[in-house]
Amino acid sequence: MGRKATPGLYRDKSSQIWHIDKTIRGFRIRESTGTRCLEEAERYLAKRISETRDALIYGQPLSHSFRESATKYLIENMHLKSINSTSSILDKLDPYIGDLDLSAINNSTFDVFKTEMLEKGRKGKTINNYLEVVSRVFKKAATVWYDESGNTWTSSVPYIEKINLKDKRDPYPISWLEQKFLFAELTDHLLEPSIFGVHTGLREQEICQLRWDWEFQVPELDTTVFVLPASVTKNEEERMVPLNRVARSVIEAQRGKHPSRVFTRWSGNKKKGTKKLVPLEKIYGHGWQGARERAAEKYEQETKDPAHWGFENLRVHDLRHTFGRRLRAAGVSKETRSDLLGHKTGDITSHYSTAEIKELIEAVEKIASNNLPEIYQTTLVRVVG
Repeated sequence: MGRKATPGLYRDKSSQIWHIDKTIRGFRIRESTGTRCLEEAERYLAKRISETRDALIYGQPLSHSFRESATKYLIENMHLKSINSTSSILDKLDPYIGDLDLSAINNSTFDVFKTEMLEKGRKGKTINNYLEVVSRVFKKAATVWYDESGNTWTSSVPYIEKINLKDKRDPYPISWLEQKFLFAELTDHLLEPSIFGVHTGLREQEICQLRWDWEFQVPELDTTVFVLPASVTKNEEERMVPLNRVARSVIEAQRGKHPSRVFTRWSGNKKKGTKKLVPLEKIYGHGWQGARERAAEKYEQETKDPAHWGFENLRVHDLRHTFGRRLRAAGVSKETRSDLLGHKTGDITSHYSTAEIKELIEAVEKIASNNLPEIYQTTLVRVVG
């Protein structure tokens, strides 16, 4: 049986890593030592006790971990529209820098993070967004946050080199045949919003957040449209979404499932009686990635041609590009395409006349009729029954 650990140390049962929970002159230290070795953990604890005492007695700066700083940043910015995204980013960064003291973080600290993210297929722009969040946390720590001794949490903001954006990925509009293979592999809760997306050009989060109270009647045309509020669109302007017959079929199939949100998924356990429909939070995930991989394999088997790299790595956003490409191929004007895609052009009004709404519906109908019986024979049956 091993010897007893120094007071203030405890071992996490799952990771077996030693953690500190000790109070020095009223100041509580709570952090990981980053080691499973008791001797190393005790040396680290002794160092932290010495640093804390010096800070409290002589006014020397207290050390703060990045995790502590990230938590404070999130608490202070709960009001921001982007807080959920920022929280997700900080969660992904935590295994790499969460336990590190701010003073120990520099440009080379992120080498492993960058390499592993690139190996996972993350693009430079995504990685740079993560690093920008780190810089924002550091700026707060260096200029706004002060400890009990009147010192800022860190003395400087480290230079963090960004990824060269030469690896920027080109859009990949899919063909009708590629769409057929992809949609056949998607589970229903991913298929429904995907069909809707390729017929409306909405972005992933616009689809996921779609609400029933955004649907408005157009009595003159005996139809309805959705109007997205400025708070959910990328350009922060209202966007009117006309529906062709395919998109409308998807909408009708969702009606009555959930009181507020259009697209949903099942959550919980049927045997335990906890299974229920909850709002869909995202389309892109393991389910999407597995489906596109299987679709690419079956595409190659049937056509005897290798699947395009863009199809093998298809993003949900590529459905929006597909929508735009098909509108252009159907002869829809650039101005109308911009209206339908919600691009900020400076001359788009958020109020449409009945004639203008009719024109937009006619435009999206042009891509609903193209190869409809062949392409949607299976997928629409799954969606609308």
